[in-house]
Amino acid sequence: MLPDLPLLPIHIDPLPYEARLDARPREQVDLVVMHCTELPDLAMARRFGEEVLYQASGTGNSGHYYVDRDGSVHQYVSVERVAHHTRGYNPRSIGIELVNRGRYPDWLAAGHQTMDEAYPAAQILALIALLQRLRTENPSLQLIAGHEDLDTTEVEASDDPSLKVRRKRDPGPRFPWDEVLQAVPLKRLQPETSLP
Repeated sequence: MLPDLPLLPIHIDPLPYEARLDARPREQVDLVVMHCTELPDLAMARRFGEEVLYQASGTGNSGHYYVDRDGSVHQYVSVERVAHHTRGYNPRSIGIELVNRGRYPDWLAAGHQTMDEAYPAAQILALIALLQRLRTENPSLQLIAGHEDLDTTEVEASDDPSLKVRRKRDPGPRFPWDEVLQAVPLKRLQPETSLP
């Protein structure tokens, strides 16, 4: 049993197409997938999330929660809806996006694969509080993974098609896995044991 958690203000701002996303019971959710936006700020991440990419459903790609550098938490998709954030894992997972520039703007350039922006303490503290709250509200939630753990696809580099780069590298090498896992009772889903 987790102790009472401190108040965590969450700014609820549903995406325009949220109601068109598939519904699901909370009991179906057993996994959190950690992402970084790979964009310069929350406003641009919101614009990307609002883009309709799937014409048949009128929906796009987005996480459920976004945590900004200042520690503010924004919910764009309800946990009871399936957000499009990790191929093969969406029906069972909650996607959390941390605002971080990652490889922006040359995501797939072979010469630009370094992800050197640190995650500020306020952002990580807010993430831990969010994960603790999600764990309390969703007893079936047991696992956590990075997007890079679950999508290991390689694609041609945008600056040199003879080279391959990882399609997804988030949350990246600066994400403090040890700190997060010590604070939250979730088990890291390792690639060799992950299921589609």
